[in-house]
Amino acid sequence: MEREWLFSLIPLAIGVAFLGIGAYGLRRASVLRRSGVTAEGRIVRHDVRRNDEGGSFHHPVAAWTTRDGRECAYSSRLGRGSVVGGFGVGTAVTVRYDPNDPRRFAIQGWDTPALDLLFTVLGSVLTGGTSVVLLVRLVMF
Repeated sequence: MEREWLFSLIPLAIGVAFLGIGAYGLRRASVLRRSGVTAEGRIVRHDVRRNDEGGSFHHPVAAWTTRDGRECAYSSRLGRGSVVGGFGVGTAVTVRYDPNDPRRFAIQGWDTPALDLLFTVLGSVLTGGTSVVLLVRLVMF
């Protein structure tokens, strides 16, 4: 086997990274679903973040009061290109948060696990496919 197999490490590394990111997000969502506490909150503003290409992403900031009386206001980890549906400033939302660390939260209807699932599937395909190709090349040569 010559040096071409080294180029297979690129999709393998990308696949492992995607798989790790997706698995972390799905695990986080699962923990919130099982042990999280719900609270009624409001969208108080949108943090707008720009990427290197000039695109902007809106991250709603939800404010709520925990069961023990702490006031919380945190920005969602997921941003979108525009504010869609009923997530404008002042909108009442349901928040599911970790009672031990309220910074770990999800706005129901906004923070969906679809992106984490996409990363997990793409990472699995890249990692599995590249591993199979490397194994076949190893056995054949």
